[in-house]
Amino acid sequence: MSGHTRLQRAVLWALGWIERYRYLKFGIVGASGTVVNLVVLYLGHEYLFNAIEASYKKPYLSLALAISLATINNFTWNRLWTWSDRVRTLEAQEGAERPSLRLIGQEFGQYVTASAFGSGLQYVLTLLLSGTMDYRLANITAILAASVSNFLANDRWTFKRRKEE
Repeated sequence: MSGHTRLQRAVLWALGWIERYRYLKFGIVGASGTVVNLVVLYLGHEYLFNAIEASYKKPYLSLALAISLATINNFTWNRLWTWSDRVRTLEAQEGAERPSLRLIGQEFGQYVTASAFGSGLQYVLTLLLSGTMDYRLANITAILAASVSNFLANDRWTFKRRKEE
């Protein structure tokens, strides 16, 4: 490591520090999901569903699409990064060289179920808050409120520690 510059050492240290804290990784994945959510919400609300939603002034369809695509994004990155150690342990226990579609489907089903409360909370809070603030700010506030329940549910159930046999 002596060949690295001070900046490179600092970046490597920061990446190592992030790697040790699962909730921080979950937050980074959540931030990427927030970007996906906001982009899809905006595009859906302003363009894709504009004619349908214009009279309601509430982003019902675009919000449902945004939450769905953000959930797929978050599941993928949480599986590949946040809980990758637990996923590898489960795959090793199953004796699979690569993940089976059955296992991924089961995990996705659990992830969606575990995240359903947070998604519902996000949906309702966004709609309630959008009456008093911009719908994008309302959505960010709702996402933050739902993130803690999503982490705990997925840490304890979807990607729970499994005993090594």
